[in-house]
Amino acid sequence: MKITGYNIRKYTWHMDRALGDANSPGGSGTWQAGSILSIETDEGITGVSLGGNDYVGALFPVIEGQDPRGNIGLWKKMMDFVFKGGNEGEANAAISAIDIALWDLKAKIADQPLWKLLGASEPRTKAYASGIGLNLTDDEIFAFYSRMADRGIDGGKLKVGLDMEADLRRIGIMNECLQRVTSRPMLTIDSNEYWSPKQAIRHISEIEKHFDITWVEEPARRWDYDGLRLVSQNVKAAVATGENINDLGDFYALIANEAIDIVEVGSNATGITGARQVANMAYAFELPVALMNCPGEFMAPLGAALPNHLALEVVDPFREPCFTTDNYIEDGWIHMGDTPGLGLIVDEEKLAAIEVDEVVRPEGVSWPFPRREGAGLYQVPPTPEEVVWK
Repeated sequence: MKITGYNIRKYTWHMDRALGDANSPGGSGTWQAGSILSIETDEGITGVSLGGNDYVGALFPVIEGQDPRGNIGLWKKMMDFVFKGGNEGEANAAISAIDIALWDLKAKIADQPLWKLLGASEPRTKAYASGIGLNLTDDEIFAFYSRMADRGIDGGKLKVGLDMEADLRRIGIMNECLQRVTSRPMLTIDSNEYWSPKQAIRHISEIEKHFDITWVEEPARRWDYDGLRLVSQNVKAAVATGENINDLGDFYALIANEAIDIVEVGSNATGITGARQVANMAYAFELPVALMNCPGEFMAPLGAALPNHLALEVVDPFREPCFTTDNYIEDGWIHMGDTPGLGLIVDEEKLAAIEVDEVVRPEGVSWPFPRREGAGLYQVPPTPEEVVWK
């Protein structure tokens, strides 16, 4: 069997609601762009993944004509190809998408669901709820975490960072909802690198006077192992980070310098192959990993196969405009089916309705989130137009 071709289908759509955090408290807008990558073979079996960009074209000669079942070796060839320029930006996104599509393809060749091919003993992985909703009202926060509690989810993450009074009130709302499931829910907060380390310690210490916080996410810059270690040593909660870094080399300094307590990996950690490497290094240091949010929870097969996986971040199902995934959430767990491969099923009719030749960002749309003024220096209060929580 040989890899013979690839195809990228791009699309744009509007989500049901905007997403917001400390850097974009009024919300990012509803416009979104996505793509689906297909890797084709001479035997008619195709692997698919979410993502894919124009850099795939530069990488494709590296894997063309190769046996897709040697996907880890192909991952190494792609990493070597970008060696001098670095595994950054578009290159990282392309490698990640190709790697995931090759894993999907390998599982389809074996006629197995990916969770089984990766070595999981059972088709499930734990979930936690994440509203990504600093732009949501208190009522909307209550509705979101209530919906998640109804599905048995006992952990939640809340965006914080600009208004202590509002943060405490909204953490209380999340806690109230999740206590339907357990008397001691897993409460986590995320300030998205808006604070300096000292600011983080001061703010988190105040929050911990009122709530038992399991982890604090990106309380300082993602690469600042001195600052993150300082936060970890001076608050009760664990420090989690890793969502926005790319591969094993980026995680090395954080783990070696005891700056990270929970290692966050996702599809952008150079695909499934790269994420497994990071998770294995974390396992050697007795550190748990948490998988980051992904549309349709399509990375759940990896979570099921990691012995140190804590939980996968789950957002409302409004980011799957043209595909479904073979899984569902019940009793706080993501349960996967037996569909061969990743379990990602493209709805051709829906995709055709939103497909575009090229993604053109509408005027006035700021996407992805820029860093907010004052970050790491001083807090810039939300403007009246941004405030929804008072």
